[in-house]
Amino acid sequence: MLYAILCYNSEDVVGSWSKAEDDAVMASLGKVTGALASQGRLGPVARLLPTTAATTLRKGRDEPVVIDGPFAETKEQLLGFYLVDCNNLDDALDVARDLAAANPGSGSYEVRPVGVYFPAPATAPA
Repeated sequence: MLYAILCYNSEDVVGSWSKAEDDAVMASLGKVTGALASQGRLGPVARLLPTTAATTLRKGRDEPVVIDGPFAETKEQLLGFYLVDCNNLDDALDVARDLAAANPGSGSYEVRPVGVYFPAPATAPA
C-alpha cells in the first residue's frame, strides 16, 4: 500500500538554514530516500517552495476565490512530502521515524494511506 508522508515544520526555521546546513540535512535525508529507492519503495518526493509563493483557491458559496498565500493559522507549514510503498502502517511509521531522525529540530510527519494512485503518466484518450 502507498503511504503519503507529509512533512511539517516552521518554514521560518528551515528558511533560515545556511546553504551548508541545508545541504547537510538534504544529504542525511538522501540516505533514507536512497535506501527506499534501492528497495523500489520510493515514489515521488517534493520539497515545496515557501508559503509566500503559494496561491489558494478558496471555495466560496457561489464562485471560488483565488487569494495569495495559504494564510495558515499554524506554527508549522507543509514543506514537502514522500510517497512510499509500505506493507502496513507500522512500516510507514518506521520510514517516518527514519526521516525524523535524519532531519534536525522539531516538526512533524503526518502519515496517510493513499487511496488513489496513478503510477504511469496519463495518456490522452484516443
